[in-house]
Amino acid sequence: MLARLDKRNLRNALLFISPWIVGFLVLQIYPIGYSFYLSATEYSGFGKPLFSGLNNLKELVKDPLLSTTIYNTLFYTLLAVPIGIVVAIILALAMNQKVAEVSVYRAIYYLPSILPAFALVFVWILFTNPQYGLLNRIFVAMGLPFIDWIGDPRFTKPSLVILAQYGAGGPALIFLASLRAIPKDLYESADIDGAGVFRKFFHITLPMLTPIILYQIIMGLSGGLQVFTQAYIISGGARGGTVGSQNSLFFYVLYIYQNAFKYSKMGYAACLSVMFFAVSVVIAMAVFRWGRSWVSYDT
Repeated sequence: MLARLDKRNLRNALLFISPWIVGFLVLQIYPIGYSFYLSATEYSGFGKPLFSGLNNLKELVKDPLLSTTIYNTLFYTLLAVPIGIVVAIILALAMNQKVAEVSVYRAIYYLPSILPAFALVFVWILFTNPQYGLLNRIFVAMGLPFIDWIGDPRFTKPSLVILAQYGAGGPALIFLASLRAIPKDLYESADIDGAGVFRKFFHITLPMLTPIILYQIIMGLSGGLQVFTQAYIISGGARGGTVGSQNSLFFYVLYIYQNAFKYSKMGYAACLSVMFFAVSVVIAMAVFRWGRSWVSYDT
């Protein structure tokens, strides 16, 4: 009787989760597997793919633009991720204060996180416009030097790093939930021992946040390595062969997009995607392994 009940429960459970299973297999596993297949073919997107062996890989090794895209992507990611985590923690600490209007501030901080990325980019373009942008007017009024945020190759990537912080409200709420879960008696014991604000932060708050910090590093690396929308819009759809001033916004995923849909080199784009997938897996495993040395799961 028990075995029959277990079978029925298992059947019902599989029935309820079957839409997710089908979606996962069709929209996740199949595209990944098909990309591995296309990476060994010559395919324009039309007709039948022609097997080419390791030709795409050999072309990838000799590609002069590959190093540019890797440098730009890593530069942006390694700058945006740590800054984003610091900003999110600061926002979480601010939202954790006992202020009457704190719920309103939380909504304001979180609002940019739910706005479409292209809308934020268009607002940022207007805000940093070298002719009539409000940011440069503020800089000039304060006696600071004029900066062409979207035209000068020295500032295009830092400009996108600043833009990325508009989405810090989402991670900040996760940090806020973690802050609320820290036992109060730890702070009370620290107060008895005479610990100050900074000592309590670095010896209690920060260690208790390390699991969330690791999570945000993983999510930040995933999003940073896949940066696309901002560069695509700022560069006007990558028209004219350059992406940003002197290819300063030529990111890896944008290069995949160009090869696939601009040059109709689906096989080569798939090869780039496979390499990107493999490197992402290695980075994630390395970060998890690194996290064992500093992440604390104990109270």
